[in-house]
Amino acid sequence: MEIVGKIVDRAVKAVLFDFDGTISTLRHGWESVMEPMMIEMIAGNAEPDGEIVKRVREYIDESTGIQTIHQMKWLAEEVRRQGRNPGMPADPWWYKAEYNRRLMLRLADRKAEVLSGKKRAEEFLMAGAEAFLQELCARGVKVYVASGTDDADVAEEAELLGVRKYFTALKGAMPGSERCSKEETLRMLAREAGLQGAEMAVFGDGKVEIALGAAMGALTVGVASDEEARHGINRAKRSRLLKAHADVIVGDFLEREALMKLLGMGER
Repeated sequence: MEIVGKIVDRAVKAVLFDFDGTISTLRHGWESVMEPMMIEMIAGNAEPDGEIVKRVREYIDESTGIQTIHQMKWLAEEVRRQGRNPGMPADPWWYKAEYNRRLMLRLADRKAEVLSGKKRAEEFLMAGAEAFLQELCARGVKVYVASGTDDADVAEEAELLGVRKYFTALKGAMPGSERCSKEETLRMLAREAGLQGAEMAVFGDGKVEIALGAAMGALTVGVASDEEARHGINRAKRSRLLKAHADVIVGDFLEREALMKLLGMGER
């Protein structure tokens, strides 16, 4: 655990988690699906030059954590702006559907491995995640998930991995909507539960949720996860999370006691 912000005494009553890359690694490698698709759509049949590859990689890096439809809006605009692939749709929802189709081909194999018992669900969870969720629930802390992944998909994947039962509520992107589920969920927490920012904590591996939490005065824990190993620090993520004003950086949930103390809860 790396404490980088000013930590104040607090008693956290509700915790908001991002899902992909924070709790689940089922979608690990989504960038390797999105990047070639974006390059293909922009360049068309021509060999992509270095500038296109650079722009796509930089955009994916900076947009991690936002809803997929906003990434596809960028792609649709870039296809139009570059003009190298005439005749392509202008509708960002078309690009989102195509991206989801390609991503689901990869996910299908991983889901099948869990369903068949070939792999255990915990092999697709960040190290210590389930034990930490169990501890939060045992302490009476309300636990929420807000994700940029489609709502039905994140609910299905949480169930598959055996962690859906820990969440008071789970919200993903709604079909046909561009509204930010992460911002909505944070504001719902504060409004409906009557919580102040100091009574909330936000855990995530993307700058979106960390920046939102920081703006509301919540404790922000940047999960700079190495999704391949499922533990340890990803240096690129750490850099992004620091820029988003994370108070604390972790790579996983193995330091459970230290995390509980950070949230204002000592030993039971």
